[in-house]
Amino acid sequence: MSGIFRRVRDITLASLNEHLDRAEDPIQLIDQFLMRTQQEINESERLYKQYVMHANQMKQQMNQAVELRDRREQQALIALKANEEYAAKLALQEKLMHEEKAQHYTELYNRTKDSILELEQQLHTLKGEFQTVYDKRQLYIARMQTIRLQQRMNERTNHFGGNQTDGMFRRLDDRVTDMEWETQSLNNIRHMNQNIQGSYEKEAQLQQEMQRLREKLNTPKE
Repeated sequence: MSGIFRRVRDITLASLNEHLDRAEDPIQLIDQFLMRTQQEINESERLYKQYVMHANQMKQQMNQAVELRDRREQQALIALKANEEYAAKLALQEKLMHEEKAQHYTELYNRTKDSILELEQQLHTLKGEFQTVYDKRQLYIARMQTIRLQQRMNERTNHFGGNQTDGMFRRLDDRVTDMEWETQSLNNIRHMNQNIQGSYEKEAQLQQEMQRLREKLNTPKE
């Protein structure tokens, strides 16, 4: 039975992670694994149906042999009671034949049931492997999609995000500051010129007053 259910695959679940580490396209490798596993599930299910049908046939043959065995034994008893020893022996011979058949069919039926149980376990394992890998595939795709969306968002942030806006306003602030400094410098120069001009005017006025006093001193008194 173990030879019937031995799976021949290039990749098993135990070695899938190792192959994924070396695969250029992990999704393609996972899909190949899922496809082969699904094929095995389909083959095992077909075999399971055949085994169930075979088991039913063996059970039917076994029950029929048991029924004939019991019937021939009853016939032998009736013949023996009727003192028909020859008929009783014939009935017993058929009884032994059907008893042997019943034993053979019972043995075949039990072996078939064991094979069915083993095949059910095989199917359970295969379907579990398939579901496990399928769920990991979906999770992997979701994670990759999240990464791609995050990368796109980062690209947009780099082009239009706060860093660029901050840089733009820093340049604008620097320009306004320069303009304010130039304006303040011009105002300072104007104030200096006004102060200097005012000093010149006061000095000229002072000289005029001094000259007036000198002239007044030099003017003879009458």
